[in-house]
Amino acid sequence: MQSLPYLVTGAAGFIGSRFVQSCNERGIPVISVDVESLFKSRLEHQGIHFGEIVDRDQIWKWLKEHSPQLGAIVHLGAITDTRETDLDQLNVLNFFYTQYLWKYATLHPTPFLYASSAATYGDGRLGYDDDESCIPSLVALNAYGDSKQKFDCWALEQEKQNKGPHIWSGYKFFNVYGYGERHKNFMASVVLHSYDQIQSSGKVTLFRSHKAGISDGHQKRDFIAVEDVVNALHFGIEKPIQRGIYNLGTGQARTFLDLARAVFSALGRPEKIEFIDTPEILREKYQYFTEAKMTRFKAQGYTQPFRSLEEGVQDYVQRLEKARSPSN
Repeated sequence: MQSLPYLVTGAAGFIGSRFVQSCNERGIPVISVDVESLFKSRLEHQGIHFGEIVDRDQIWKWLKEHSPQLGAIVHLGAITDTRETDLDQLNVLNFFYTQYLWKYATLHPTPFLYASSAATYGDGRLGYDDDESCIPSLVALNAYGDSKQKFDCWALEQEKQNKGPHIWSGYKFFNVYGYGERHKNFMASVVLHSYDQIQSSGKVTLFRSHKAGISDGHQKRDFIAVEDVVNALHFGIEKPIQRGIYNLGTGQARTFLDLARAVFSALGRPEKIEFIDTPEILREKYQYFTEAKMTRFKAQGYTQPFRSLEEGVQDYVQRLEKARSPSN
């Protein structure tokens, strides 16, 4: 008996396309939602079966007309550019869009999973604990993070009023990297930028530290491989996680120097790292440290180990090299 399809928004994007690919591998049918033209325009989509494709602007009409039985709604579609300042667009695509799908999942009892972000933690002064009693106090550093924070708080208020889906969970993604992110350009991970720089010049440039007590390159982030994110989302559906907002990182912060060195190592190239000033526009909103507290998520029963930075980078670089080969 075929399982019910998952409706995946942002399916042509980075995490979305990798999630759809994982559904292909698991034999789970999908309905893919995104800007329709993006499904055929990216090299990384080769070999992925997106199932029925619904243009993002038509999703409301399509759901009303079809009212499909769904195994889950996995909502990964959003504006993810942390530099975005258009509040109207952020409201439409990061807040109202998510509200609509939440309400649909409530009216047509469907497990609902959505992407939040570690950007909601702002400068980290309140830590990186996903204790839900702390969430309303968080202050993001940019409009993107604020849009994710706004929905997290709305979701928690809805649940207090017994207005949420019967099964729902949100995930504060930390620094996700992996194959399929090239279209993100400036917003792609430092792993990809480092790989490209080494290929073109043999060196990597990192941002200089502008914070007392932190050496250049020793800014730390919780880097998580996209494969681990995908596995965690499947766990959230299959367990299922009944409700809640959870961190999704490895639980171990690593330096940007560690990351750059891992890329050099994966390529078998000598290290050459230089530092440049962080652009003025980013300095006041730059996170110098992020590290997911993973206690609550693991308490749900998730026991699969996360890839180390070195393991994740090695796998990613190998795939980039394979895609770069003229024979592919």
